[in-house]
This record gives sequence, structure tokens and C-alpha cells, in this order.
Amino acid sequence: MHWLVARIDFSGTPDRHTVNPSAPSPDSTPRIGFCVFETAIGPCGLAWGANGIVGCQLPEASAGATRARLQQRFAGAREATPPTEVQQACEGIVALLRGEGVTFEDVRLDMSGVPELHRRVYAITRAIPPGTTLTYGEVAQQLGDASLARAVGRALSRNGYAPIVPCHRVLAAGGQAGGFSARGGLATKLRLLSIEGAPLGGAPGLFDHDAPAL
Repeated sequence: MHWLVARIDFSGTPDRHTVNPSAPSPDSTPRIGFCVFETAIGPCGLAWGANGIVGCQLPEASAGATRARLQQRFAGAREATPPTEVQQACEGIVALLRGEGVTFEDVRLDMSGVPELHRRVYAITRAIPPGTTLTYGEVAQQLGDASLARAVGRALSRNGYAPIVPCHRVLAAGGQAGGFSARGGLATKLRLLSIEGAPLGGAPGLFDHDAPAL
């Protein structure tokens, strides 16, 4: 595993649906740790706390930008060597992004700051196997209410755990690609689907222009 280790002074406001870490504990162990690591599509990152992974970061323009984005999302987080279960998740992401059919059912995610509906959407999305897709409407049907398709899209636009929660596998109706809020937008989504060999469409969907960046 190639860890991209550096230190920078950067602070910001955490994402609205992520854990808000407090100050480091008296023994200097950070409440939230993060790491940046290289993948086939660029430098990704993971942040974790005592109850599991609190966020994932798909590549920004550089390792430094990925690192800065994580520190913006999780104010007070410190770069650290990941514990074993987080290291295994990193290795899984590396394998997934080079085309291996990796799943993450056993990865612990801390969703203590995530709304209940979003948690339900993410649970359904996590169960979509690599190389396959559902539509926003099909996820809504699994929630028990077909009218929730737009709510599904909004929940996925705020997914802070991609690709462990693989929101790129959820498409718009008619096989169209739909939206994606990570850097690169639709092009990144199509690239992830292509790596997995999934069927995909090529037109933007409902949420391309109003989804916040992750």
C-alpha cells in the first residue's frame, strides 16, 4: 500500500452529514484520523473514529487537495497510520478501482450524523454488487415508496462514503447515468462504472447540477 504522507495546516467546516470531531484526547490520540493513499484513478482518502469509518474521499486534483478536502470535512482530524480494519478498507478500495470485484459488507461505517432515510438508502446501495446497477426508482421501491426517487437522488448526492457506499451504481431512469457529486461529476461516475464493466448510459440526470461536491 502506497501511503501519501504529508502534513499541512488547513482547517474548515465539516460536511453537514458527517461526524463533527472534538479536540484530541489527553493522550494525544486524535479523535478522528485520516489517511491518503494512491489508487488507479488518483489519491483517495479515508477518515475514521472510534466507531468506524466516518468518511471516504474520492480523488481531488492532487494528493494535497485530497488531504485538504478531508481536513475541511473533518475539522481537527489528524493524519495517522490507519488501524488494521481501516487499512483493509483502503486495500479493498485500491483493488476495486483496479477492476476487482470487491465488496465492503463488513466495513464498519459510523453514520451517527446521517439522517435515517439516507442510512436506509445507503444500506440498499451497499448491497448492489460490482458491475450491476439499480435506478433511483428501484431503490425507492426497495424503500417501500416509489415516490421517493428524488429523495434517493438527494441522499446519494450527499453520500460521504463513496465508493464503500457505491452511489455510482445507481442510475437515472431509462439507463441514463444520472448525477454524481465527486470531483469530475458524471465523467467520474462513468469511469467507475466502466472499471466495473457495468452497463451505463451517457446523459446527465436530475441531480448533476444541484449536488454538492464531496
